[in-house]
Amino acid sequence: MEEQNKSSKAKKRIFIVDDHPIVRQGLTQLINQEPDLMTCGEAEDTPSALRAIERLGPDLVIVDVSLKGRSGIELIKEIKLLGLGMPVVVLSMHRESLYAERALRAGAKGYIMKQEASEKVIEAIRKVVAGKIYLSEKMSDMLLDRAFSSPSEMKGEPIDVLSDRELEIFYLIGYGFKTKKIADKLNLSAKTVETYRGRIKEKLKLKDSEELLQSAIQWAPREGE
Repeated sequence: MEEQNKSSKAKKRIFIVDDHPIVRQGLTQLINQEPDLMTCGEAEDTPSALRAIERLGPDLVIVDVSLKGRSGIELIKEIKLLGLGMPVVVLSMHRESLYAERALRAGAKGYIMKQEASEKVIEAIRKVVAGKIYLSEKMSDMLLDRAFSSPSEMKGEPIDVLSDRELEIFYLIGYGFKTKKIADKLNLSAKTVETYRGRIKEKLKLKDSEELLQSAIQWAPREGE
């Protein structure tokens, strides 16, 4: 992707990873109008993002959960594994209650939903660049409740048992994606997607593909709540 060759010691440099050009454009405009922030590059998938991030060394990376091929969660893990050092903020349509904890475990320092006001996005960026963690008040309270609850008292979602990739595929099924379309979007083989479907059915104790579809549909509309 094109990189902006701007430089300013006073400004924090932000790299954007999202597979939707219009989202990248909107974030770029939002960030570049701030006196203390600027974008230094962008990417639409994990491989190109890693190459650019290693080369550019931004102060912060904004990542979406859903990317073509390897997910944003996998990208966060790679950034941490490679010891690149810069913090990551997840900006996603996926519900915070389901993905924020997964993102934090992977190494992210903040999570904000795309439905939030633009001021909240800037607030999250500034807070994380300053070395702090950004979550909504509701999510912070939820994590504190979990931290001080005994295992028997903890109440999770039924789909918490799914891996990051299984959850991603589960949502796509709920939005009506067939196996081939899921495979194309995630850069996987149809056989691999079918394997994931089988694992999801087993973990959620679903009898067949029809039950899988109905269960996925029940969850998909809840995105963004």
